[in-house]
Amino acid sequence: MLKSLYIAILSLFFFAFSISQVQAEENIKIASIYAFSGVAAGTNKASIRGVRHGIQEINRRGGVLGREIKVIEFDNQSTPIGSKVAADMAIQKDVLAIIGAAYSSHTLAIAKVAQANHIPMITNVSTNTKITRIGDYIFRVCYTDSFQGEVMAAFGKEELKVSTAVIFTDISNDYSMELSDKFQHNFKKRGGKILAQLKYKQNQRSYRHLLLQAKKMNPAALFIPGYDESALIIKDAIDAGIRAIFLGGDGWGDQTFFDKGGAALKRGFHCTHWAEEVGNKISREYIRKYKKNEPIHASEILAYDAVLLLVDAIRRAGSTDRQKIRHALAKTKNFKGATGTITFNDAGDPIKNAVIMEIAGGRYYFLKSYRP
Repeated sequence: MLKSLYIAILSLFFFAFSISQVQAEENIKIASIYAFSGVAAGTNKASIRGVRHGIQEINRRGGVLGREIKVIEFDNQSTPIGSKVAADMAIQKDVLAIIGAAYSSHTLAIAKVAQANHIPMITNVSTNTKITRIGDYIFRVCYTDSFQGEVMAAFGKEELKVSTAVIFTDISNDYSMELSDKFQHNFKKRGGKILAQLKYKQNQRSYRHLLLQAKKMNPAALFIPGYDESALIIKDAIDAGIRAIFLGGDGWGDQTFFDKGGAALKRGFHCTHWAEEVGNKISREYIRKYKKNEPIHASEILAYDAVLLLVDAIRRAGSTDRQKIRHALAKTKNFKGATGTITFNDAGDPIKNAVIMEIAGGRYYFLKSYRP
């Protein structure tokens, strides 16, 4: 009797264990690789939130192909090496696809692993043009550095009627160098004149000598494609009496930029990926659900779009076969996301508009959705 009871209990245990194993196997595993620690952790929080919100919404709707999605989060520790290690761990976990990372240097390291293992990957906010050139399994939902350099050149020349410009280039940063090159090429192509390209390095103690050179040239605009240091240059430029329109890229898009000197701007413009005023239905719904006390950062809603786009590709593929999903991603056309309509070109980059923001009096103002 006891033996029979023991066998029955054991059978129930194995049955329950088997059911839980089947349920676990039925989940579609997607990796989210961002900085949960280190210097990039603060700025990566928005991307992490966007992925989580996207996964939660898909699962509330019943998942995809009748299966729930399980997101597995990996910390890249704010370094390229940590990013490669995280990608290797994701491969070991047999993830179907990868979302991430935010910093281009991190994403480049992950993309090499993803491509080598034929894992579809989408980055939400890494703009370095080289990323999608790694291979045909790599995609992004943001525009590229080369595109935003062209956008700001066209906007400055055609919309603001700027005829002359001085460029400030951080020669220790690929982002700044690529934007500078594309701005210079496209500004000159449209009839503008580049008076000088003044070069500096990250964490430079002073920009005074460069600003004195710029002031003597009396440019109509300064193009400063950097990150937080751009704000320091702007503050010093205004203090030096330079009267020009200030232009920048998506590196100007957070509170730190204001805190370090951007609030001094009387008239500046930069491009970004999204603004609350964009106003499509998906965007408005996201704001309604998730906006708390702080504004929603573009990287957050781009991460949300990356999840929805990946799930859309899985649905169109009708399969969890990675090659079929890659093919479906490559064929993406007129996907309706929170940041706008996305169609991929042959490189895996989206054909989409940039958003132009005006900065004045310590505030951002939506100006227009723009494509040259």
